[in-house]
Order: sequence, then structure tokens, then C-alpha cells
Amino acid sequence: MANDDVVQWLLDSDPALRWQVERDLAHASDDVWRATRAGVAIEGFGARLLALQDADGQWAGGAYFPADFDFQGPEAAEGAGQPWTATTWALNTLRDWGVDAAVLGDTAERLAANSRWEYDNLPYWGGEVDCCINGYTLANGAWLGADVSGLVDWFLEHQLADGGWNCNWVEGSTRSSFHSTLNSLKGLLYYESVTGGTNAIREARRTGEEYLLRRNLYQRLSTGEPVAYWVSRFVYPFRWFYSVLNAAEYFHEASLLEDQPPDPRMTEAIEQIRAARQPDGTWIQERRHPGRVWFEVDVDAGEPSKWLTYYGTKVLGWCDASDPGRPSDSMQHGVDEPTTQVAAATSSRAGRRRH
Repeated sequence: MANDDVVQWLLDSDPALRWQVERDLAHASDDVWRATRAGVAIEGFGARLLALQDADGQWAGGAYFPADFDFQGPEAAEGAGQPWTATTWALNTLRDWGVDAAVLGDTAERLAANSRWEYDNLPYWGGEVDCCINGYTLANGAWLGADVSGLVDWFLEHQLADGGWNCNWVEGSTRSSFHSTLNSLKGLLYYESVTGGTNAIREARRTGEEYLLRRNLYQRLSTGEPVAYWVSRFVYPFRWFYSVLNAAEYFHEASLLEDQPPDPRMTEAIEQIRAARQPDGTWIQERRHPGRVWFEVDVDAGEPSKWLTYYGTKVLGWCDASDPGRPSDSMQHGVDEPTTQVAAATSSRAGRRRH
């Protein structure tokens, strides 16, 4: 598949993905992709997940883990994979799929009344001690209109000296984590995009971005070696796992908020994404994160993934469009001429802002 063939393949998908392909790759008019986006709540994946919500506002009866999760049982054993069915994961997914917060009605109020974290029975919208969990809660609260301003202060207070965050700070870690830093940044960016943010939030976010950029999104600062094998393992859904594709998608979202081009220090990571693209223009699902799910939303390991192909094509198009000296890439946004790509990206930038 090449150019239009890949875009057409991506358009033949669930509304949760299709509206994003229409907006970002097919450059459809706003009324077209917005109509598809509105359909996420009433058909396909989005409707299925919404129908699984409990009367108390939760999913699977729990905040981060389902109510029936046995912390001493086989599901909790190393390598078994955590369940992905509880409230936080459902909210993350629905938000990422573009569901309008109004569809969820008084979910924020019901969670405030009924949901407590598994850690110390803390109230849901106050967060807990894990950076990734708090990043999700910050974004989901901003989306649903809950008061999560206290979590903003929490992130400012728990940013480490090297610029990032680490969920293991509570065990004494003083060095940041790629996973924790990216998930914290995502939460801060979403909150800023909804509320307008503050100078303190922007400074914290940019300092966290610098932590990743100084490491070219994948390297150890001390040796220049890849921090781990997982930086170039591409899997959808992303969950909490770091990869250069997941990080590049974050930086693309940040660029839409700030109208900034890709940082040159992303170049090597972007080339890893480019190298993973198959000759037919697709990206392969490299594994499935183990753990209980409500239903699968992407292909088995080893098969071409529409979600990864969407993200990979979008990120490469963004980077290549900012480099006028780069030869035309036959897969950029499914458009033939570089000048057309740049013009389309520029003229539709405001319409493509996600939040």
C-alpha cells in the first residue's frame, strides 16, 4: 500500500480511530471529522466501553484495579500483566478516543462520592503517590470538570532535580524515569490545554521535556546507549509504557499547543520510527501488553496495526513537513506534493488542536 491506499485502509476503521485519520491524514473538513468523532459515543468501541460503566460511576468496581483483583493471586504475579479494565484506564481510553465529556454526565461527581484509590483508600480526584496515576487523574479531571488543581501543585513539588519524575520517589528514587516523566508530561499538557495553565506549569512541563530531549528520547545520558529495549518497541494501546513513538506523539501534541517545530534532538528517535515502517507503509504490532481487557481494540502481535500506522504516519508527516530540504516521502499524510503537505498542515493547524 502506498499513499492513498494506506489512508483508505485507515479510514476503514472504528470511529474512535477514523475521525483522527480524517482530521490529521485525509485533511477532511471540520464538519466531516467532527461528525465522525460525535459517533464514537454511540457506536463501536466507544459505545461498548461506555456501556460497561457501573452505576456508581466506576468501571469494574475499582479506581486503578478491578474490585475483584487479588493482589496475592496469579494475576498479580510478575509477567502476568495488570488488568486494564478499571476506572482510570476506561477514562484514559474514552478521552483519547475523543468522547465529549458531556456524554459522561455526572461521572466526576459520582467518582468523587464513590471511588477511592487502592493506595491508602485516598479519594479519587485527589490522586495518590504514583506519578503516572496522578498524570492520568489530572488529565481526566480537567476533561470531566473535576477540581484537580491540587494535583498541579503535587507535580510541581515532586519534580526531581534532573527535570523529570519517577513513580518510585516514594521508595527513595531521586533519578527520573522515562515512563513516569512521559505520563506526567501528558497529564500536565492536557491540563494546560484545557485550562490555559500557568507559568509554573509551563516551566515544569518544559523542564520535563528537556529531560527527554537531552537524552534524544531514548538514550542514557551517561553512555549514549539506549535506555532499554522497550524504547523502540511499538504497541497499541500505549498504556503506561514508554516508546519513542509514544514520546514523539506527545511532542507533536505539545507543538500544536505552542506552534513549535520538532526539536532537532528528536531526529534519531524519529529515524527509529521511520525504520520500523514496513514497505507497504504500515507499522507492525510488536506485542500485546498482557493483562485483562474488556475487549481488544487492535490486532494481534505480528500484524499491521491501524493505530500504530496512524501515529507513525502522522508523526513522520509532522517532522518531514518542517524540513523543506528533506526529499518527498511517499507516505507523508497520503499527499503527493511537499508544498501541499506544508500548506495543509499550516492552514488546518488550529482545527487540528485536539483539546
